[in-house]
Amino acid sequence: AYERKCRYFCRKTNSVVVSVGYRLAPKHPFPAQFEDCLTAAIHFLRTAQDHGVDPSRIVICGDSSGGTLTAAVAQALVNRRDLPKLRAQILIYPFLQCVDFNLPSYQQNERVPILLKERTLVLGLKYVNIDLGMIKELFKGCHVSEDQRLKYQKWVSPDYIPHEFKTRGYKPSPTYLPSKEVCEVAKPMFDPVFSPLLAEDSVIAQLPETFILTCEFDVLRDDGLLYKKRLEDHGVKVTWCHLQEGFHGTV
Repeated sequence: AYERKCRYFCRKTNSVVVSVGYRLAPKHPFPAQFEDCLTAAIHFLRTAQDHGVDPSRIVICGDSSGGTLTAAVAQALVNRRDLPKLRAQILIYPFLQCVDFNLPSYQQNERVPILLKERTLVLGLKYVNIDLGMIKELFKGCHVSEDQRLKYQKWVSPDYIPHEFKTRGYKPSPTYLPSKEVCEVAKPMFDPVFSPLLAEDSVIAQLPETFILTCEFDVLRDDGLLYKKRLEDHGVKVTWCHLQEGFHGTV
């Protein structure tokens, strides 16, 4: 599915392109996918010159869940003093957070193919091996404890989505009480490897220059907008491309 895209990137950018064939869930449980991508990135950073690549010019890139993995790998590398620094990261309509599934983009695009709102949750739960019967509770936000709500509200909130992205309709969601049982089961979803938007400020501040692509008709649009804000708040240079007619999977 990705060979032609990789060849295209290779030709158009005059770059060496390495595509990581990471193991897939549910056969290989989370975080095997992240571990495979991190292992591949570290290996290439160490051996770049063997492939005719300048180690100071390595960029990592991914779309959708690959964007999640790209963000997580970039975060994992920020404190590595034994490796060259990444030149940049490219995040193409990435999934980045599990705190709020009622952001404006989730409300506006919940029935827009190919990534319907419910499908997003189904795929995410299968990825971390959580019972699909919890979807309704997740939609309500019952998986977020009071402590987590207080901690994450400064990073994940509809208040940080610019007004122009709310004009197609947005209603603030009612707040439901957290369920202790659901919160316990949902714990893996708050790992920054799964939800990179939830990484600590000390990590975000060290990230490399970033390119983010968002699509108007995509439930994940606001994840990209929120990450853009966090990076810029910490002085990370961000190039942002928004496809006004774009939808998830458009690449």
